[in-house]
Amino acid sequence: MVTVDDVRSLALSLERTDEALVHGRVKFRVGQIVYVAFSRDETVMCFAFPREEREALIDTDPDKFLHPRQSDLRFNWACARAEALDMAEMQELVVDAWRMVVPKKLATTYAGPGA
Repeated sequence: MVTVDDVRSLALSLERTDEALVHGRVKFRVGQIVYVAFSRDETVMCFAFPREEREALIDTDPDKFLHPRQSDLRFNWACARAEALDMAEMQELVVDAWRMVVPKKLATTYAGPGA
């Protein structure tokens, strides 16, 4: 099971990332662009994800992945149940989400967690 602290440890190691608490929800962002956000009860992690690939992701494991709330369907956004994620999956999702919001040059220079 992945926790907010697990994500925080990785996210804050990524260049330009800030943490914010907005309406009781922990969010990680670059500038004003949020790339990872947790539900208030911290059981669901939502993340930047290509909108055109979202259905395929959810179809691969509907017990793990889910749609964002209705108002966020128009965005590049998907969600996962934190209890269903392992550390490697979380790291991949968070880093890929971060890469979507930073300049390409910065995204391509990141070697990965612990590198």
